[in-house]
Amino acid sequence: MPPLPDLVRPMLATPGELPEDDAGWAYEMKWDGVRAVAYVDGGRVRLMSRNDLDITRSYPEVAEPVDALGSVAAVLDGELVTFDERGAPHFGRLQQRMHVQDAAAARRLARTVPVVYLVFDVLHLDGRPTVDLPYDERRALLDGLGLAGTSWQTPPAFDGPGADVLAASRENGLEGVVAKRRTARYRPGARSADWLKVKHVRMQEVVVVGWRPGKGARAQTLGALVLGVHDDAGALRPAGSVGTGFTRRMLDDLLDVLRPLEVATSPFAERLPGAETRDVHWVRPQVVGEVAFTEWTSDGRLRHPSWRGLRPDKAVGDVVREP
Repeated sequence: MPPLPDLVRPMLATPGELPEDDAGWAYEMKWDGVRAVAYVDGGRVRLMSRNDLDITRSYPEVAEPVDALGSVAAVLDGELVTFDERGAPHFGRLQQRMHVQDAAAARRLARTVPVVYLVFDVLHLDGRPTVDLPYDERRALLDGLGLAGTSWQTPPAFDGPGADVLAASRENGLEGVVAKRRTARYRPGARSADWLKVKHVRMQEVVVVGWRPGKGARAQTLGALVLGVHDDAGALRPAGSVGTGFTRRMLDDLLDVLRPLEVATSPFAERLPGAETRDVHWVRPQVVGEVAFTEWTSDGRLRHPSWRGLRPDKAVGDVVREP
């Protein structure tokens, strides 16, 4: 049997609205986690992040042999997710798992903050690529694998109506839905309008470019992060700052990450107003995070942003303003 490919980059969805006509579309829930492509061969599992990092060590419960697959060799696409006591995805809890490289620590966390790999596509199966098959055929192959264990599951897909699926996602505390064109092939590494992500809350990936010291209860840690996003020409532009949404552990962890990156000057080419540079500790733009927010202001700043967490699975150069 031919070997599995070394790397198949995940296909990306385009932000948008629900299709006007449900015909020709399937709907899946959008899971609030970390994207991962799994390579399964001979009982061995390798997990690769969206930015081509091997993250297998961080998720030992997912890297265990998958009983349902047996000797099947496959490349699968899905999302690593943690759940809260109500059964809803909890991205904040997942933060505890995302940076762990120590094997013993990862095993301990697997017991207290377990992760489930929710599989939604199959890219290679039993010696042949499946990316050129239409979505419906790939989905049938995936359902036939019978992934329904503790750490590996296949969430359902729905025929619609899309509005009903979106409403159900909100009722269940989910992020939104992804509409997938039934006839579409899988396009590795490409962002395609054949997949449309429709969210309840606006979210934006951001580059952390600095921090301001905290005051009062936060006097010994940071008070706010200074943020940037890339414009269409690839230039890093200011996007405002975020000072809410942090736990104390997040604040301390962020300082540990950012202090070694401190530099003397702003990474922005443009000159900023004094109010935006006062007391800022600038850092090399190497850290990606995510915020929830209400809207963009006329001068390109995020309005009412709230910090959600670091995104080590995302590359700095890919952080652009989402439409």
